[in-house]
Parts: sequence; C-alpha cells; structure tokens
Amino acid sequence: MTTLFISDLHLDAERPAVTELFGAFMQGEARRADALYILGDLFEAWVGDDDPSETGAYVAARIREVADAGVPVFFIRGNRDFLLGDTFARRAGIRILPDPAVVMLYGKPAILMHGDLLCTGDTAYQAFRAQTRNTAWQAQFLSQPLAARLAFAAQARAASAAHQGGMKQDNQASFETLTDVTPSAVEATLAQFGIDTLIHGHTHRPALHDLTLGDRACRRIVLGDWYEQGSVLRVEPSGMALEKLL
Repeated sequence: MTTLFISDLHLDAERPAVTELFGAFMQGEARRADALYILGDLFEAWVGDDDPSETGAYVAARIREVADAGVPVFFIRGNRDFLLGDTFARRAGIRILPDPAVVMLYGKPAILMHGDLLCTGDTAYQAFRAQTRNTAWQAQFLSQPLAARLAFAAQARAASAAHQGGMKQDNQASFETLTDVTPSAVEATLAQFGIDTLIHGHTHRPALHDLTLGDRACRRIVLGDWYEQGSVLRVEPSGMALEKLL
C-alpha cells in the first residue's frame, strides 16, 4: 500500500532523458500505487490544451495508462502549467485539484499545494501570479494564436531566469530567502486548516521539516525537482520516505 507524490518535473522536448525517466516511472511503480499525486510543474511550460507537442502527447498517454490500470491520478496546477485544463485532464485521465487541497492518507489528513503561494516574500512573483490566474486574463491569452502564446512563454521564462540571476548576483542570501517559503505563510496555512501535514513542491529544496505550531507537532514535506534525477515521496500507512529516482 503506497501513495506516490511527484512535482516539478518540468518536462520538455529539450530534456528527453527526463521524459523517458518519467515514462519508466509511470510504466513501473506508478501502476502499482494506491494513488498518484502530481503537484504542479509537470511541464516546463504549458500554453493551452491545444498544444500539439509530442512531449505533451507522450505524457498524456503514459498517465492515461496508469489511470486505466485503476490508479487514480490527481493534479495540482503549478506556476509553469497553470493553463493545463479540462481537455488535457480528460485525455490523460486525471482529476485536477484546487490549490490548496486536503486529502486523506491512510486515515490521516494532509494539505497539498504546489508551493508557490507560500513564497510570499517574492512580491513581484505574487503580483504576476495574481494576474495570470485571473480568468479574464487567461481567456484573453488563450484566444491568441498558438505561436504567439509559445513566444510569450519563452519570453516569460527568459525574464524569470534573468530576474533570478540578478537576485543571485546582487545578494545570494536574499535570493535564497525570496525563492523559499515564508515561515509565517507555512504556519498560517497549517493553522487555517488545523492539519499537521503539508506536502508541496515548487522550491526545488527536497526535505522533511519537523516544526511545532503551538502544542502541535507538524511536518512539512518538500518534493524534489526532476532536473538532474527523479524525485518521489512514497507514503505508506507506516510512514513516508522522500527518495531520488536515478
């Protein structure tokens, strides 16, 4: 009995080895799981469900095989694939969850998030996030030709890389703080839901953090990214383990 969690795969045609690793994972242990949760940034970029990319088709097919094998697959949108919609969900056989979402794991509740909402110190990003999650903005963006949307996504990635590169150069310590979660946001989320376990990705800092909130012992689990190798959280009735896929 195992439930699997992955996040921040950033699958892209330019990194075929990672896409192949994802395929092997889906054709292997994912098919034997009780459930699979993908907590955002499955793709490096997603500009609409009408994107005919081979990577998108391959990923959808591998997920559908898992779903057809009887394993429920759940997805939370990330900051790179927040435009992933119902058409892709039906194609892949996934259920899209809100961010945050509360699920039961072997009788115990857990909060699931992509994780970007917890990075409140990066005010520029939070402003961009608020804009791009607006339904009117999304409708206007999706009405543009596919080529224009792909160009926008490329420009946005370049601007993000430049922004982060500038922060690193100016002040490495400040960069680390701004791109990680804000402790007060974590505490507020745990307090809001009254739940002791929080699982998220986004920051690319895989770890299991134990913390105390009042008289409650809580745990925050951060999933790893798939840039250099795979990363998976395995949760069983007896406990959990965050491990690499080589």
